[in-house]
Amino acid sequence: MNPGNQKKGGNLMKLLVTGGAGFIGSNFIRHIINKYPKYKIINLDKLTYAGNLDNLKDIEKNPNYKFVKADICDAPVIDKLLQNEKIDCIVNFAAETHVDRSIHEPVSFLQTDVFGTFTLLEASKKYAIERYIQISTDEVYGSTDQGSFTEQSTISPNSPYSASKSSGDLMVRAYVKTYNFPGIITRSSNNFGPFQYPEKIIPLFVTNAIEDQKLPLYGDGKNVRDWLYVIDNCEAIDIVLHKGKSGEIYNIGGGKEMQNIEITKMVLNLMNKPESLIKPVADRAGHDRRYSIDCSKIKSELGWKPKYNFETALEETVNWYVKNRKWWEQIKKKQKDFKEFYKKNYKL
Repeated sequence: MNPGNQKKGGNLMKLLVTGGAGFIGSNFIRHIINKYPKYKIINLDKLTYAGNLDNLKDIEKNPNYKFVKADICDAPVIDKLLQNEKIDCIVNFAAETHVDRSIHEPVSFLQTDVFGTFTLLEASKKYAIERYIQISTDEVYGSTDQGSFTEQSTISPNSPYSASKSSGDLMVRAYVKTYNFPGIITRSSNNFGPFQYPEKIIPLFVTNAIEDQKLPLYGDGKNVRDWLYVIDNCEAIDIVLHKGKSGEIYNIGGGKEMQNIEITKMVLNLMNKPESLIKPVADRAGHDRRYSIDCSKIKSELGWKPKYNFETALEETVNWYVKNRKWWEQIKKKQKDFKEFYKKNYKL
């Protein structure tokens, strides 16, 4: 496939994006709509607590965009959709993703991340989908004190979330090996940017700081994560969709490793808020110390590299949440269990 070109037979790509009302999925849809205005996109999302159609308000009337409310676990619905819409490619963002919730409520993670992936794979195989992209995470590799994980590294998940994502990845691998299925897996590091549900560290801390509320920092705050601006990830997935090799895995990282305490202080500094807002809380159970991935494969084979400077992207992200209070205030108001979750489980 060549980006922006017509496919064989003269038909333009018809893309099914699952979980497209979520954080990365919605940013990806917007990226594709803007870059390939003739592509047709169907966004399938169950609209759980983290799915939000307001994320795509600006493109909802685009004639090449269509939304379908459905669960990826609903096999008859998926089967009918692929049959009727003549889908060419699938990009599967649909997943339960929050580690904290997986620790206390793991069943939904198994259902969506494992059985949901299986349902998509079965339908994709049946209707001969040309390409299937499984969106995964660096968390499947587990923690490392030194060095970086490559795509050949053994997966070693340490939370119900990362275990469920690992299981989904293994299902994709099994279909590739058993059925010669055109599946590809991307594993990205910690994403940040606009429209991220305010339970993840950056949007949670930014929105709490705006309201002068405490920032619940786990343990000693020295857990290390690699940070990737969501737009850079969307660019990488776009390249994998068009140029990636079936059966391959591609690590996608920003190359910016930071301790959680460091990024917390950066956020407060950008907002001119005092560090006294930081509140150490009991560490997360099984909290991985350091994630680090080697992204040389996607850089050398597909020519991708992050375009955004981390500090600039972080400042733009903070400013987005400052300017879009209505978006996240509605979310926090609706999710009354959000603060109760942290109070109950982390004694905030």
